[in-house]
Amino acid sequence: MKVRAITGFFFVIVMLGSVLLGSYVFSAFYLVLTSFCLFEFYGLVREGGFKPSRESGLINGFLVFLFFAAQCYLPAWKFIFFLPVCLSAVFIQELYKKNAAPFSNIAFTFLGIIFAVVPFLFFHGMAFIKGTDHFNSHIPMGFLIMLWSNDTGAYLAGRAFGRTKLFERHSPKKTWEGFFGGVIISAAAALILSHYYDELSWKQWVSIAVLISCFGTMGDLVESMFKRSINVKDSGGILPGHGGLLDRFDGLLLAAPIVYAYLYFISN
Repeated sequence: MKVRAITGFFFVIVMLGSVLLGSYVFSAFYLVLTSFCLFEFYGLVREGGFKPSRESGLINGFLVFLFFAAQCYLPAWKFIFFLPVCLSAVFIQELYKKNAAPFSNIAFTFLGIIFAVVPFLFFHGMAFIKGTDHFNSHIPMGFLIMLWSNDTGAYLAGRAFGRTKLFERHSPKKTWEGFFGGVIISAAAALILSHYYDELSWKQWVSIAVLISCFGTMGDLVESMFKRSINVKDSGGILPGHGGLLDRFDGLLLAAPIVYAYLYFISN
């Protein structure tokens, strides 16, 4: 428990620092973090007996994030034509391998980019929702605070009142009582945030909190389903007492794209 608490403390400090130290640190940090998450994903898939093209996948994941993050600073859409060339390397590389199921390997290579890169693209985009050169740390900061509040509220409420299983087949410990506890605590955090971050009204902050609770929980379940399908408990051991990076960001997988879509439509 002590190791878990110490790891959690430094993890929070690093995450908050990545948001508060300016746009360039923000972009560079999540570029590196995304690459580590993708590397972790491919490691898990290999444990399941598949052989994704890890090198091609990592290069393509890096380039996809770099390209879309660059759009937040300067118009560079003409470089999008390089992406199909780079992505085609995944198919070409498989031609030179002697595998019984080449398209399973190709599928997992691309799934890694969708699973571990795309959600962070949307999270990164939240900071630039008002357009290029309009970096605003409040929204990604608020997202993280509400996501953590949801996790904490779900854990405490589930431990104290949990009786009814939420989705026992994929996550036996999750309960409906814990889910609603997470929604309440996340919404309370949203109300507090609305007093300090006035870019959005309190109703909009609370709406985001509810979206994070619902889709963050679904993302957690999806990641649990993925781990169970390859018979592993934790996605990795990079965070002592907490497991891997994918374990810590599973709530972001589905919540970030949904929240970005919500912010985009209310901003326009």
